[in-house]
Amino acid sequence: MKSPVDTVIAADKKLPLPTIWLFALPLAVLALGHTISNLIRTLPAISADVVAQDLAVSAGDIAAMTGFYHLAFALGQIPVGVALDRYSVKSVVSVLLALVAVGSVLAALVQGPASFILTQTVLGIGCCGMLLCPLTYAARTTDPRQFALWSAFILAVGNSGMVVSASPMAWVVEHHGWRLAYGLPALFAVIVLIIVQLVIKPARPTTHMPANVWPEIKEVARIGLSPALRGVVVLAFVSFAVMIGVRGMWGGPWLMDAKGLSRLATGNVLLGLTLVLIVMPMVVGLIDKRMGRPRLLLAIGHVLAGVTLILLPAGANGGLLAGLFGVDSFSAGYDVALIIAFGAFISVQPLLFALGRAAVSGQHAGKALSAVNLAFFAGAAIIQALSAPVNTGFGAGGVLIFLGLLSVSGAMAFWALRKLA
Repeated sequence: MKSPVDTVIAADKKLPLPTIWLFALPLAVLALGHTISNLIRTLPAISADVVAQDLAVSAGDIAAMTGFYHLAFALGQIPVGVALDRYSVKSVVSVLLALVAVGSVLAALVQGPASFILTQTVLGIGCCGMLLCPLTYAARTTDPRQFALWSAFILAVGNSGMVVSASPMAWVVEHHGWRLAYGLPALFAVIVLIIVQLVIKPARPTTHMPANVWPEIKEVARIGLSPALRGVVVLAFVSFAVMIGVRGMWGGPWLMDAKGLSRLATGNVLLGLTLVLIVMPMVVGLIDKRMGRPRLLLAIGHVLAGVTLILLPAGANGGLLAGLFGVDSFSAGYDVALIIAFGAFISVQPLLFALGRAAVSGQHAGKALSAVNLAFFAGAAIIQALSAPVNTGFGAGGVLIFLGLLSVSGAMAFWALRKLA
């Protein structure tokens, strides 16, 4: 099986091999921060029940509390985007990794809901630039025509964090408790921080930045609301929320409660989903390179992803499809197939960053990418919080339908706004 770097190399034979690896090594190192971020935000999928029991709250409460991670993550996008356009990527990512290490240690020591919310906030701030840093580095150092492929490479490396939070962390939680699982990212953050100091050069932006930061903050908002990015921001608002809602929270409870799978079996299913989320962005990047229709791919992918989520409860006990076929419910294989298909369809997501990068000059790349990322995590924070009352009223199946409808409606709005770009 080819590595993500080999896929990028095969996609552009014009670049000499040493040059491609010169780009790939620092991008891979910086993407390790995104790996840690993905590990942290998807831990609740295999630990929500035991964390809830330990803190004397419900699984829905855990979903609402983890929303503070996404809220802090979202609020950090504008200052981090401005910082990346003013300072070196190395300086910014070093500060963020240190915050993650502190937040992870605190997360392993929480004693109640209030302290859990606090640690989620600290971790959200620390992780808020872990995707922006490698994306900004790629925007500054690579050919803009290859940015979609390089961003897919970054997401492929970053999504490997969800491999760790699947079966491996399910085993850790099962045998050593959730506190160790929440504390391990501190060790990973320190290791990556050391590697960053050894590998990444402290290159600053080449353009002169004004002393007053406020105009730059307003520029992030202006770029995000501009006609060129309006549809992208709308779809980004629901896209990541839907993906992380399944992989980071509700996929696990659905498989364990509705289908009766064990924690380790659920971890294995989520591992399969994660592998799809690692491989498919690169495939999508290659398809887009050949087709040149990123907006069409984004719209179709999100509609199909939404449909797979809606079909999950339809095959469960009392579901429409199960009733039509005269069975109590379909086997777990039905759910596994739909979850894997969901991962394949939602993997069009990186094209949102490519559209965001293409909408501005290199000088404002950090701000444009932060605007898209802000929409990603603002949506995740709000929709994650909304999923708690949906779960209370309709259960995990209701949440999956809710997320599916959001994905479809987001795709339709994005397609309707494409003419403004």
